[in-house]
Amino acid sequence: MTDLIRSRRHGARRMPVITSTATATLLAMAVPAVANETTLPTVTVSGAQPEYKAERVASPKFTEPLLNTTQTVSVITDALFKEQGASTLSEALRNSAGVSTFFLGENGNTNTGDAIYMRGFDSASSIYVDGVRDLGSVSRDTFNISQIEVTKGPAGTDYGRSAPTGAINLATKRAALDDASSASLTGGEDYLRATADLNRAITAVEGTALRVNVMGQKDGVPARDQVENDRWGVATSLAYGLGSPTRAYLDYLHVEQNNVPDGGVSTVGLPGYSTPDPARPFLNDAGRVDPTNFYGTRADYEDVRTDMVTLTVERDFSPTMTLRNTTRWGKTRQDYLLTAFMASSTSTPPNLLTPNPADPSSWTLARSNPTFKNQTNEILTNQTNLNATLATGGFTHEISAGIELTREKQRNLTTIRSGNWPAANLYDPDPNVSGMSWAPNGAHADGETRTAAAYLFDTLKLNEQWQINGGVRFERYRTEYLNVAACGGTGNSAIPCNGAPSGTLVTATDLDDADNLFNWKLGVLYKPAPNGSIYANYATSQQPPGGANFALSSNANNAGNPDYKPQQARTAEIGTKWEVLDRQLALSAALYRTEVRNEVEQDPVDQQYHQTGKKRVQGIELGVVGQITRNWGISAGFTVMDTKVVSGAGVGNDDSRELNYTPKTAFTAWTTYNLGHGVTLGGGGRYVGELQRGKDGAIGTPRYVESYWVFDGMASYAVSKNVEVQLNVYNLLDEEYVAAINKSGYRYTPGTPRSVRLTANFTF
Repeated sequence: MTDLIRSRRHGARRMPVITSTATATLLAMAVPAVANETTLPTVTVSGAQPEYKAERVASPKFTEPLLNTTQTVSVITDALFKEQGASTLSEALRNSAGVSTFFLGENGNTNTGDAIYMRGFDSASSIYVDGVRDLGSVSRDTFNISQIEVTKGPAGTDYGRSAPTGAINLATKRAALDDASSASLTGGEDYLRATADLNRAITAVEGTALRVNVMGQKDGVPARDQVENDRWGVATSLAYGLGSPTRAYLDYLHVEQNNVPDGGVSTVGLPGYSTPDPARPFLNDAGRVDPTNFYGTRADYEDVRTDMVTLTVERDFSPTMTLRNTTRWGKTRQDYLLTAFMASSTSTPPNLLTPNPADPSSWTLARSNPTFKNQTNEILTNQTNLNATLATGGFTHEISAGIELTREKQRNLTTIRSGNWPAANLYDPDPNVSGMSWAPNGAHADGETRTAAAYLFDTLKLNEQWQINGGVRFERYRTEYLNVAACGGTGNSAIPCNGAPSGTLVTATDLDDADNLFNWKLGVLYKPAPNGSIYANYATSQQPPGGANFALSSNANNAGNPDYKPQQARTAEIGTKWEVLDRQLALSAALYRTEVRNEVEQDPVDQQYHQTGKKRVQGIELGVVGQITRNWGISAGFTVMDTKVVSGAGVGNDDSRELNYTPKTAFTAWTTYNLGHGVTLGGGGRYVGELQRGKDGAIGTPRYVESYWVFDGMASYAVSKNVEVQLNVYNLLDEEYVAAINKSGYRYTPGTPRSVRLTANFTF
């Protein structure tokens, strides 16, 4: 078997220019207002080569096409992830090199949903839907997504407070005037998924259309006992005024999930579980645990409900000026019990119980970490944006300006338990157990952030070769956090009762934080040819205390302490982009360096905490996407990331001071070829380099995840102009690999083994 883990000790259209008020008036009289381009229904034409290359992102804040955007932006189209059978955001993001869910969680707290790491940092709090933040640690389905836009580098000017190394925006499907219908049915081992997409113009009302997307899925995860991902959803889009100067879209999304979450598999027996542990020397030669093992119980569950209502109104005042207003209310509730574990020898009694060290069949794991989460996230926002093309002093300006008012709320309910699950046999766990009960105790933690922001972007076109673009964003935020908890207990987390009986609900934390954030970016672009660009860019972002999780803390070692300044990120990038082969193939290359400052660190001399920490990520990223020939399409990316703790304590397991959960090298590729006669063949591979887990006091656990290659294949055949069958084979070589590992190295998520799915696609 290939080594999986090792331990290492050291080692919108182009518009005419307004040249004057008189010219603008004449244009307005002579040229009717042009409706903005809308996303048309996705229709798969049997036997045709799909589109991998996008021209621009959906956000009106990016006024230029991707070719002239001075930043690394990867756009993953629905044609690409449909070919791959990628039904979740995490699966689709495999098309962006070095972006994935590498981190399983911290000890007993297991990450769920789209726990995305990008360029060295957790980016799960920087996921957006049509430019609006999407809250919640849930898995997002792709059934209503037209494209996924991965913006790498600080996005504070574009979106406000965000992760230091990028943002992910999901552009949803909207109603259009074209009548189109499609459906798909996919089956595999313990897997069934059906989707349908119906778009119709409503002839009774001119310019009106309705689009409905539905999805249902029942999924037993390949080679993982008990784990399930079952969901259904519906998304509707009603459009009014299409083809006219004033348009309105009313969109609604509802998704429900009923899952059995995955707490991971014990790393006992994997390469790297051999660092001497005096308390358990017998583990040095322990056999590998079956990766199908499930250490949870039949009682484990995850229930998710998502609702999102969006009203967008657009008005073309002239061919060169459009005003948009978006109002969004969204709510996501996630409720789960996930039984996780540790295999520590330091607890009393040990979590790895060994009635007979000489008899591995008697070894058990204590199910010591039942994790309850009952979290509700809610957002209400109103965003107004103005796009305009102006000419002053002989120069052309492409302007995007706007204001945003947002209220985000999060509530976490506390559940208490009594009793315990019995231990699980390490090599043959049984989920059919009893012994533990639980109920809410009324405690809760409430966080709320209100934001008012204004921004301005301008692309100044000096001539055909030179452009200068810049943006500024000013926002005022206020975060309030209230934690009501049961008093009493022991240890560092004990809450004083102040004379009240133990268990009484008291206010444990009542904090607030308010400040101003100012972010900016500046880029210079030179076009040596109409189909190419060379650019340099500098951008900033900030993440204030509680900005990612709405939680504030009075602890000096917690970055959520309101006494601290916001975390700051700055990125410098130079790059080039070209469109070749009749502009059907896009090539890109970029060099970048990101520095993250104001990290909280403890001074080794005075033992006090200060914001002196600094981390750095620098590297190169290459990309190619589009058509090599009319029948041959490709999407590929390669990245090299050099990460370092510049100032502060190391976070990894050796002296290299590298950042965790970040591969040094990553590669992804997908290509298909239309052979004619309705036959298309395709496939791809992805490589993830070695990465290290977090640093803590765990003894004897793997420290590094080994690099791996995974290859997938696809074949499709157009039975008729309306019916196509598609076969996907995942992990063709049946490679065994670690997809994610937890901080201590006790648990990991096995990579998906070889599996097969067959899809029937219909258009009508």
